[in-house]
Amino acid sequence: MIKIAVMGYGTIGSGVVKVIETNQESICKKIGEGIEVKYILDVRDFEGDPIQKKVVHDYQVIAQDPEIAIVVETMGGVEPAYTFVKAMLLAGKSVTTSNKALVAVHGSDLVATAKDKNVNFMFEASVGGGIPIIRALNSCLTADQIEEISGIMNGTTNYMLTKMTQDGSGFEEVLKEAQEKGYAEKDPTADIEGYDACRKIAILTSLIAAQQVDFEDVHTEGITRISATDILYAKKMGRMIKLLATSRQVGDTYTVIVAPFLLPKEHPLYNVNGVFNAIFVRGNMLGDAMFYGSGAGSLPTASAVVADVVELAKHIGRHIELAWSPQKLHIADYRQQAGRFFVRTSAQRAEVENIFGEVEYVDVTEVAGEIGFITSEMKESDYEHKAEQLGNILQMIRFHSE
Repeated sequence: MIKIAVMGYGTIGSGVVKVIETNQESICKKIGEGIEVKYILDVRDFEGDPIQKKVVHDYQVIAQDPEIAIVVETMGGVEPAYTFVKAMLLAGKSVTTSNKALVAVHGSDLVATAKDKNVNFMFEASVGGGIPIIRALNSCLTADQIEEISGIMNGTTNYMLTKMTQDGSGFEEVLKEAQEKGYAEKDPTADIEGYDACRKIAILTSLIAAQQVDFEDVHTEGITRISATDILYAKKMGRMIKLLATSRQVGDTYTVIVAPFLLPKEHPLYNVNGVFNAIFVRGNMLGDAMFYGSGAGSLPTASAVVADVVELAKHIGRHIELAWSPQKLHIADYRQQAGRFFVRTSAQRAEVENIFGEVEYVDVTEVAGEIGFITSEMKESDYEHKAEQLGNILQMIRFHSE
């Protein structure tokens, strides 16, 4: 019988216990023996709930129990999660986590600690929720050089942009609705400012580059400036606005950015709507592939966590090699990458053409007092210089070329 502990009995932690209880028979068959949740670590008590008898309040109880082989961390945040997880690894216990903040900051350190102690540290649910992207990169796509990862990695913002597109609603109206439905937190900053997606693409880039990518280095823009007017222009162009987290190989490094993009109908991410997430991967041998599913939610995320538990149970006493060096990867300057830009301005056409040269105008009859245009291809740094010369910029959204 394999005995595990769950640290944090919130939305994901309780989901993990439910998945194990509901699918006990099939999980045990896959492992080859039984599995039992022995401890639940939480600051709260759960009087009247059958799990109360498993609840402990001191993480050292788990760390010092030789019966515990696997620990699940679903508390969230960097501390005290890091202290607790590090203690478990040092005590010779394998750990799986859904905590993207923890992995983004301390992933390489925890991977190294696990290797030193001949245990394992897994974090499938930290990026794609229920989408199995990390296992795919580490197992199925190891023969490929990954040239690009682009993804819709935040269900809240994707739901909001979908609603704005379908209903013509404004940002604030849709945000309030998302909060009422439980898709957005009371403080939605991490989602709508792009910070959540930023941490996820930093983790994925660290894995494909096998070096540490600091999320603070990633240029990040959210969706707070996207308006109903932008949606009108997007529809006129036959495109969809999506918040993308993108990492592209440039020489021996990657350029990484999180920002809204205008996607064409041909792009595989164009039709990913609502709270669903999808991650597009391009390998030099595989070509293009896409992973699609529920990127958040109690049971989809818990399913990915329990899949890690099964994998950890199959490898007790054996470390699974994971390439993630603490050596920092200096990512490429996104301003040196070329692209096209959709721009809204209150300037006159003559001014636009004098500075930007030949452009493609986008006329929307419902919008007065401004013009919209698409630039020719240029470096982002050149766009910034021209935009500063023009002034009167109301909006800029990057134009996805494929």
